[in-house]
Amino acid sequence: MKGRQSHAVLVPVKAFADAKARLSSVLAPDQRKALARWTADRVMAAAGELPVYVACDDDEVAKWAVDRGAKVLWHPGAGLNGAVSRSVEQLGREGVTHVAVAHGDLPLAHDLAALILPDAITLVPDAHRDGTNVVAVSTALGFAFSYGAGSFQRHLALALASGQRTVVRRDQQLARDIDTPDDLLHPLVEEVLPAWLKTNPVSPTTRRR
Repeated sequence: MKGRQSHAVLVPVKAFADAKARLSSVLAPDQRKALARWTADRVMAAAGELPVYVACDDDEVAKWAVDRGAKVLWHPGAGLNGAVSRSVEQLGREGVTHVAVAHGDLPLAHDLAALILPDAITLVPDAHRDGTNVVAVSTALGFAFSYGAGSFQRHLALALASGQRTVVRRDQQLARDIDTPDDLLHPLVEEVLPAWLKTNPVSPTTRRR
């Protein structure tokens, strides 16, 4: 690989049927499944011309990824941190020098390629500065991904300790993910939600465009 072709986007995606359990009070199982697929589609589109790899351990997700031109990195039972770490290592062996790891639930994902800086680690925190929605890093660094509650502070500490320049990108669009019913009500998210997603019962006046 040469130039920008040595960069890639990695999207870890859990089984659509198991996604977004915290939305169960406002969305039926089929709606949660469709929403998870829809947000993952948008994240994949945000890769632009960069190749996309999907880390998963679910047959339906794997088929979805292949149908959309992505390559599947299969890591059964590895958990999020294990799947991402193993995928980044594998991509490094295959000639990818830098990767942007983006969660699959970012409805406003955009221009992920711009987050890859060859001389830096880029971190995009979520809106609460608790989670880490995007990490862009060199595959050779051996970065220790540590997702879960409070991951942004852990990733920030790891990035600073690595000796590489660390860039924290505060992007109001990339900061928006969909984890809870309140996330569905954020004005930026409401603006892009698909028409087929029924009005959130939490807010009967909310309209979906």
